Amino acid sequence: MNSAIACDNLTLGYERHPAVHHLSGSFALGSLTAITGPNGAGKSTLLKGILGLLPPLGGRVLLADGLRQQVSYLPQQTELEPDFPISVWDAVLMGHWRRVGAWKTLSGALQQQAVQALRRVGLQGFERRIVGSLSGGQRQRVLFARLLVEDAPLILLDEPFAAVDQRTVNDLLAIVHDWHAQGRTVLAVLHDLEQIRRHFPQTLYLARRALAWGETGQVLTPELIAHGRVMSESWDEGAPYCLMESS
Repeated sequence: MNSAIACDNLTLGYERHPAVHHLSGSFALGSLTAITGPNGAGKSTLLKGILGLLPPLGGRVLLADGLRQQVSYLPQQTELEPDFPISVWDAVLMGHWRRVGAWKTLSGALQQQAVQALRRVGLQGFERRIVGSLSGGQRQRVLFARLLVEDAPLILLDEPFAAVDQRTVNDLLAIVHDWHAQGRTVLAVLHDLEQIRRHFPQTLYLARRALAWGETGQVLTPELIAHGRVMSESWDEGAPYCLMESS
Protein backbone atom coordinates (compact mmCIF):
# COMPACT_ATOMS: atom_id res chain seq x y z
CA MET A 1 0.00 0.00 0.00
CA ASN A 2 1.30 3.48 -0.85
CA SER A 3 2.41 5.77 1.97
CA ALA A 4 0.88 9.14 2.70
CA ILE A 5 3.64 9.94 5.21
CA ALA A 6 6.99 8.24 5.72
CA CYS A 7 9.30 8.90 8.66
CA ASP A 8 12.94 8.07 7.97
CA ASN A 9 15.01 7.86 11.18
CA LEU A 10 13.20 11.01 12.30
CA THR A 11 14.30 12.87 15.43
CA LEU A 12 12.39 15.96 16.55
CA GLY A 13 12.90 18.23 19.51
CA TYR A 14 13.40 21.68 20.93
CA GLU A 15 16.73 23.45 21.42
CA ARG A 16 18.42 20.17 20.46
CA HIS A 17 16.66 18.27 23.25
CA PRO A 18 14.84 15.42 21.48
CA ALA A 19 11.17 14.69 22.01
CA VAL A 20 10.85 12.02 19.28
CA HIS A 21 13.78 9.66 18.75
CA HIS A 22 14.76 7.88 15.52
CA LEU A 23 11.26 7.19 14.27
CA SER A 24 11.01 5.09 11.11
CA GLY A 25 7.76 3.90 9.59
CA SER A 26 4.87 5.06 7.45
CA PHE A 27 1.20 5.97 7.51
CA ALA A 28 -0.60 4.40 4.56
CA LEU A 29 -2.76 6.43 2.22
CA GLY A 30 -6.35 6.28 3.42
CA SER A 31 -5.42 4.99 6.88
CA LEU A 32 -7.05 5.99 10.16
CA THR A 33 -4.40 6.05 12.88
CA ALA A 34 -4.39 6.98 16.55
CA ILE A 35 -1.14 8.30 18.01
CA THR A 36 -1.07 7.60 21.73
CA GLY A 37 1.33 7.15 24.62
CA PRO A 38 2.20 8.74 27.97
CA ASN A 39 2.14 12.48 28.57
CA GLY A 40 5.25 14.10 27.10
CA ALA A 41 5.79 11.20 24.70
CA GLY A 42 6.22 13.43 21.64
CA LYS A 43 2.79 12.96 20.09
CA SER A 44 2.02 16.62 19.37
CA THR A 45 5.64 17.16 18.41
CA LEU A 46 5.32 14.48 15.75
CA LEU A 47 2.31 16.22 14.19
CA LYS A 48 4.23 19.50 14.07
CA GLY A 49 7.15 17.71 12.44
CA ILE A 50 4.87 16.22 9.79
CA LEU A 51 3.43 19.67 9.11
CA GLY A 52 6.89 21.16 8.72
CA LEU A 53 6.38 23.50 11.68
CA LEU A 54 9.29 21.88 13.50
CA PRO A 55 12.50 21.16 11.54
CA PRO A 56 14.00 17.71 12.21
CA LEU A 57 17.07 17.37 14.40
CA GLY A 58 17.83 14.32 12.29
CA GLY A 59 16.25 12.16 9.62
CA ARG A 60 13.34 13.36 7.53
CA VAL A 61 9.60 13.31 6.89
CA LEU A 62 8.39 12.47 3.38
CA LEU A 63 4.84 13.23 2.22
CA ALA A 64 3.24 11.77 -0.89
CA ASP A 65 3.19 14.02 -3.94
CA GLY A 66 0.92 17.02 -3.47
CA LEU A 67 0.02 16.34 0.16
CA ARG A 68 2.29 19.01 1.64
CA GLN A 69 -0.07 21.69 0.27
CA GLN A 70 -3.22 19.73 1.17
CA VAL A 71 -3.05 19.15 4.91
CA SER A 72 -5.70 20.14 7.45
CA TYR A 73 -4.53 20.56 11.03
CA LEU A 74 -6.54 20.88 14.22
CA PRO A 75 -4.28 21.93 17.15
CA GLN A 76 -5.06 21.39 20.80
CA GLN A 77 -7.67 23.72 22.26
CA THR A 78 -5.01 25.15 24.58
CA GLU A 79 -3.20 26.52 21.50
CA LEU A 80 -6.28 28.38 20.25
CA GLU A 81 -7.43 31.88 21.18
CA PRO A 82 -11.10 31.51 22.21
CA ASP A 83 -11.66 35.27 22.63
CA PHE A 84 -10.68 36.25 19.10
CA PRO A 85 -13.68 38.29 17.80
CA ILE A 86 -14.78 36.22 14.83
CA SER A 87 -18.22 34.90 13.94
CA VAL A 88 -18.96 31.23 13.41
CA TRP A 89 -19.69 31.94 9.75
CA ASP A 90 -16.37 33.70 9.12
CA ALA A 91 -14.45 31.03 11.04
CA VAL A 92 -15.88 28.30 8.83
CA LEU A 93 -15.31 30.32 5.63
CA MET A 94 -11.61 30.47 6.55
CA GLY A 95 -11.51 26.88 5.38
CA HIS A 96 -11.60 28.24 1.81
CA TRP A 97 -8.54 30.45 2.33
CA ARG A 98 -6.08 28.05 0.71
CA ARG A 99 -8.35 27.72 -2.30
CA VAL A 100 -9.25 31.37 -2.97
CA GLY A 101 -6.83 33.53 -0.96
CA ALA A 102 -7.63 36.28 1.51
CA TRP A 103 -9.28 38.85 -0.72
CA LYS A 104 -11.28 37.06 -3.39
CA THR A 105 -15.05 36.97 -3.26
CA LEU A 106 -16.50 33.59 -2.39
CA SER A 107 -18.86 32.12 -4.95
CA GLY A 108 -22.32 30.92 -4.01
CA ALA A 109 -21.14 27.33 -4.36
CA LEU A 110 -18.31 27.85 -1.86
CA GLN A 111 -20.65 29.54 0.59
CA GLN A 112 -23.06 26.64 0.22
CA GLN A 113 -20.25 24.28 1.25
CA ALA A 114 -19.96 26.25 4.50
CA VAL A 115 -23.73 26.01 5.02
CA GLN A 116 -23.56 22.25 4.54
CA ALA A 117 -20.57 21.95 6.89
CA LEU A 118 -22.41 23.80 9.66
CA ARG A 119 -25.42 21.57 9.14
CA ARG A 120 -23.17 18.50 9.31
CA VAL A 121 -21.81 19.51 12.71
CA GLY A 122 -25.23 20.55 14.02
CA LEU A 123 -24.63 24.31 14.16
CA GLN A 124 -27.09 25.61 11.60
CA GLY A 125 -28.51 28.88 12.96
CA PHE A 126 -25.25 29.72 14.78
CA GLU A 127 -23.71 31.66 11.87
CA ARG A 128 -23.77 35.08 13.56
CA ARG A 129 -22.64 33.89 16.98
CA ILE A 130 -19.14 34.91 18.09
CA VAL A 131 -16.94 31.84 18.47
CA GLY A 132 -15.75 32.97 21.91
CA SER A 133 -19.34 32.91 23.21
CA LEU A 134 -19.72 29.20 22.47
CA SER A 135 -19.14 26.23 24.75
CA GLY A 136 -16.03 24.12 24.32
CA GLY A 137 -17.95 21.45 22.45
CA GLN A 138 -19.56 24.00 20.14
CA ARG A 139 -16.19 25.59 19.36
CA GLN A 140 -14.84 22.18 18.45
CA ARG A 141 -17.82 21.67 16.12
CA VAL A 142 -16.95 24.98 14.42
CA LEU A 143 -13.38 23.82 13.88
CA PHE A 144 -14.56 20.52 12.43
CA ALA A 145 -16.87 22.47 10.09
CA ARG A 146 -13.84 24.42 8.90
CA LEU A 147 -11.99 21.16 8.29
CA LEU A 148 -14.95 19.94 6.24
CA VAL A 149 -14.74 23.09 4.12
CA GLU A 150 -10.98 22.69 3.66
CA ASP A 151 -11.67 19.28 2.11
CA ALA A 152 -8.07 18.09 2.47
CA PRO A 153 -6.93 14.52 1.78
CA LEU A 154 -4.63 14.51 4.85
CA ILE A 155 -6.05 15.49 8.26
CA LEU A 156 -4.05 15.82 11.49
CA LEU A 157 -6.00 16.13 14.75
CA ASP A 158 -4.33 16.92 18.09
CA GLU A 159 -6.53 15.77 20.98
CA PRO A 160 -9.73 16.59 19.08
CA PHE A 161 -12.09 15.20 21.72
CA ALA A 162 -10.49 16.63 24.87
CA ALA A 163 -12.77 18.54 27.24
CA VAL A 164 -15.93 18.20 25.11
CA ASP A 165 -19.21 16.51 25.94
CA GLN A 166 -19.91 12.91 24.92
CA ARG A 167 -22.59 13.85 22.40
CA THR A 168 -20.10 16.09 20.59
CA VAL A 169 -17.48 13.35 20.72
CA ASN A 170 -19.90 10.92 19.08
CA ASP A 171 -20.87 13.41 16.38
CA LEU A 172 -17.26 14.29 15.58
CA LEU A 173 -16.21 10.64 15.55
CA ALA A 174 -18.89 10.07 12.90
CA ILE A 175 -17.22 12.74 10.77
CA VAL A 176 -13.83 11.06 11.26
CA HIS A 177 -15.32 7.77 10.10
CA ASP A 178 -16.78 9.53 7.05
CA TRP A 179 -13.33 10.88 6.18
CA HIS A 180 -11.89 7.40 6.47
CA ALA A 181 -14.63 5.95 4.26
CA GLN A 182 -13.84 8.62 1.66
CA GLY A 183 -10.22 7.48 1.51
CA ARG A 184 -8.67 10.39 3.38
CA THR A 185 -5.66 9.83 5.64
CA VAL A 186 -6.41 10.77 9.25
CA LEU A 187 -3.97 10.91 12.19
CA ALA A 188 -5.31 11.76 15.65
CA VAL A 189 -3.46 12.23 18.93
CA LEU A 190 -5.63 10.55 21.58
CA HIS A 191 -5.45 9.38 25.20
CA ASP A 192 -8.65 7.36 25.58
CA LEU A 193 -7.51 3.80 24.88
CA GLU A 194 -11.03 2.34 24.76
CA GLN A 195 -12.01 5.00 22.24
CA ILE A 196 -9.00 4.06 20.16
CA ARG A 197 -9.86 0.37 20.32
CA ARG A 198 -13.42 1.04 19.14
CA HIS A 199 -12.78 3.58 16.42
CA PHE A 200 -9.17 3.54 15.15
CA PRO A 201 -7.91 0.48 13.25
CA GLN A 202 -4.25 1.56 13.34
CA THR A 203 -2.22 2.83 16.30
CA LEU A 204 1.25 4.26 16.86
CA TYR A 205 2.22 3.92 20.51
CA LEU A 206 4.84 6.57 21.09
CA ALA A 207 7.08 6.99 24.12
CA ARG A 208 9.68 9.30 22.60
CA ARG A 209 10.31 6.41 20.24
CA ALA A 210 7.88 3.99 18.64
CA LEU A 211 7.16 1.13 21.03
CA ALA A 212 4.64 -0.39 18.62
CA TRP A 213 3.01 0.59 15.34
CA GLY A 214 0.37 -1.39 13.51
CA GLU A 215 -3.08 -2.85 14.00
CA THR A 216 -4.63 -1.47 17.16
CA GLY A 217 -5.47 -4.84 18.70
CA GLN A 218 -1.83 -5.89 18.43
CA VAL A 219 -0.44 -2.58 19.70
CA LEU A 220 -2.56 -1.79 22.77
CA THR A 221 -1.53 -4.70 24.95
CA PRO A 222 -1.34 -4.33 28.75
CA GLU A 223 2.36 -5.19 28.67
CA LEU A 224 3.22 -2.47 26.17
CA ILE A 225 1.16 0.17 27.97
CA ALA A 226 2.90 -0.65 31.26
CA HIS A 227 6.28 -0.50 29.55
CA GLY A 228 5.48 2.92 28.11
CA ARG A 229 4.57 4.26 31.55
CA VAL A 230 7.81 2.97 33.04
CA MET A 231 9.79 4.61 30.24
CA SER A 232 8.02 7.94 30.78
CA GLU A 233 8.98 7.92 34.46
CA SER A 234 12.67 7.49 33.60
CA TRP A 235 12.97 10.22 30.94
CA ASP A 236 15.73 12.79 31.27
CA GLU A 237 14.13 16.00 29.99
CA GLY A 238 17.56 17.62 29.54
CA ALA A 239 19.14 14.83 27.54
CA PRO A 240 21.05 16.12 24.49
CA TYR A 241 20.36 15.10 20.91
CA CYS A 242 21.84 11.69 20.18
CA LEU A 243 23.71 11.49 16.87
CA MET A 244 23.72 7.69 16.82
CA GLU A 245 21.22 5.91 14.61
CA SER A 246 18.70 3.62 16.19
CA SER A 247 19.48 -0.07 16.15
